[in-house]
Amino acid sequence: MILDCPECRARYLVPDDAIAPPGRTVRCANCGHSWYQDVSYADEPEEAELPAPVEEALPPVAAIPAPVAAETPPAPPPGLPLQAPPSAAPEPPEPARYDAFAHRPPFRTPVRGSGRIRTIASLAAGLLMLAAVAVILWTTAPGLAQQIGLSIGPAELPLRIADNPIERRKMANGSELFAVSGRITNPSSTRQRIPDIRADLRDSQNRIVFSWTITPQQRTLLPGGAIDFNSAQVDVPASSKRLDLSFVGEAS
Repeated sequence: MILDCPECRARYLVPDDAIAPPGRTVRCANCGHSWYQDVSYADEPEEAELPAPVEEALPPVAAIPAPVAAETPPAPPPGLPLQAPPSAAPEPPEPARYDAFAHRPPFRTPVRGSGRIRTIASLAAGLLMLAAVAVILWTTAPGLAQQIGLSIGPAELPLRIADNPIERRKMANGSELFAVSGRITNPSSTRQRIPDIRADLRDSQNRIVFSWTITPQQRTLLPGGAIDFNSAQVDVPASSKRLDLSFVGEAS
């Protein structure tokens, strides 16, 4: 059976039992192209009946002359040594000829080189170097990053928060009410967006023991404007000693 690659037109001679009906997927060893080789067995044509041979009269055969005996070479004169006939030089072996239709395994996967592995290793090393540089800029060299134009961390808002004294009072049900109030001002010359306010309660060791978010009554503040806010919580930890107010997303 002969297989023809539809991509590069390479031809392969394979045994008839290499591909079982109805067919299978094969791959070209020359270009790597794969295709489905269909195997269909056509009905063998019926042998046509041959006409009976016609006997013809053969011409008479001429008499074959008797063979003539070969002349025997004369014997050498006595006293001379016999010389062996010169031996013929051995002919060089005929070089093997390349047969494009010789049987070769057509389904062998070509061996891939290590170039792809080296490329992946180079990319991984580059990503590790970039991550290391980012960690250094974030942790130990923020001033250098700002000099080269990199922004590290959230930008500081021009808005200011002024909080009022904290109010604590007992409620009728025995719970303690913790009330917070204050004012947000915009000292800049442009309209500013007001983010949410984060309230953190810290203990005597400066650890956060309770926190919540305060939503302002409006989201924008005109230049030189101000807006009041207030919030209250119930049953905050008794170990809280200090209140910190900051905008959500702003570096503390």
